[in-house]
Amino acid sequence: MSGFRHVVVFRWREDATEEQIRTLGERLNELPGAIPELRAYAVGADAGMNPGNADFAVVADFADRDAFLVYRDHPTHRKVIDECVTPIVAERSAVQYSL
Repeated sequence: MSGFRHVVVFRWREDATEEQIRTLGERLNELPGAIPELRAYAVGADAGMNPGNADFAVVADFADRDAFLVYRDHPTHRKVIDECVTPIVAERSAVQYSL
C-alpha cells in the first residue's frame, strides 16, 4: 500500500465528560462523509489495558501529502477541533508518515 498516514493521540483534561468524548467520536466519524480525501479513518478510546497510554487515537490514511493537507485544513475538520477537541484536550501528539 502506498499513501500517507496521520496518527494523533490525545490525553483528556480531568474535567472532560463522557458526553464530550462520545460527541467527539461521533463528530469525527462523520468526517469521511465530508472529506473525500480520507481513504481510511479509524478513531477510538484507549482500551485501558496499559497504564500511561493516551486516552484516544485517530488514524487517517490518504493518497498523498496533499490529500492530508486538504483534511488538515478542511473547515469541517477544523470545526470539530474547535468545538470538540480544544475544550477537553490536555495533551496532543501526532505523527505523519509515508506508507
